[in-house]
Amino acid sequence: MTDIRRDDCLKGKVAIVTGAGSRAEGIGNGRATAVILARHGARVTLVDTVAQWAEETRRLIEAEEGVCQIVEGDVSDPAQCRAIVARAVDAWGRLDILVNNVGITGPRGNAIEVDVAAWDSAMRVNVASMMLMAKYAIPEMIKSGGGSIINLSSVAGLQGGHPSLLYPTSKGAIVALTRAMAAHHGRDGIRVNCIAPGTVYTPMVASRGMTPELRKARRERTLLGTEGTGWDIGYGALYLASDESRWVTGITLPIDGGATAGAKTSPVPPSEPEK
Repeated sequence: MTDIRRDDCLKGKVAIVTGAGSRAEGIGNGRATAVILARHGARVTLVDTVAQWAEETRRLIEAEEGVCQIVEGDVSDPAQCRAIVARAVDAWGRLDILVNNVGITGPRGNAIEVDVAAWDSAMRVNVASMMLMAKYAIPEMIKSGGGSIINLSSVAGLQGGHPSLLYPTSKGAIVALTRAMAAHHGRDGIRVNCIAPGTVYTPMVASRGMTPELRKARRERTLLGTEGTGWDIGYGALYLASDESRWVTGITLPIDGGATAGAKTSPVPPSEPEK
């Protein structure tokens, strides 16, 4: 586990984190975010499609004397999204923070190759789910005097080069959704921001057959030459959830070791003629 740093910056706040569990061992973005929010005082509703996947997250939170509950739910289903929000409010009387973390890789292929039905299904999971959770969360946040919504995208949504069409398209849509939602609800006291993780090593990444050689190549694409973890994403979410970011809305925060800032080296002609 990462170093434990505690304060009460989220004391009294209630949060929902979707995709808060993991099908495999390890620390993903959702699990790390939920643990960190609870560590800093929030009461957290842990959402996943299978409750068992979130049990380890609950164990980690309760080991630090944090407060949480698990709610099983499919965030691509409107009725279940409504029920998830209701469970959080019924338990603790308010809602302040929503972390939309659910996302899948989706079908492979370019525009010619991609399966249309699989495209529609993946877009509903990756994009529509965030709208659906916000649809029911925002009215409760307004009752509480405002709130913070944090949408998880990817650096793949900021640049080209991904082998599939679906994944970067859906992640780019999240960036646009974040800006639009921030504009719609800023005067309601609701901040909406986006995190774009880079080459973070998570259980989902590991499950796709990551070799040591590929991990090294991913590290080398960053300016820092290092690999990210779910904890890096979680601390970014903590900042965006807390009052320290009170004047921040509509942004996309890349957490990527500098990968989107530029290449480590780039061949260029000399600035002056050689003598």
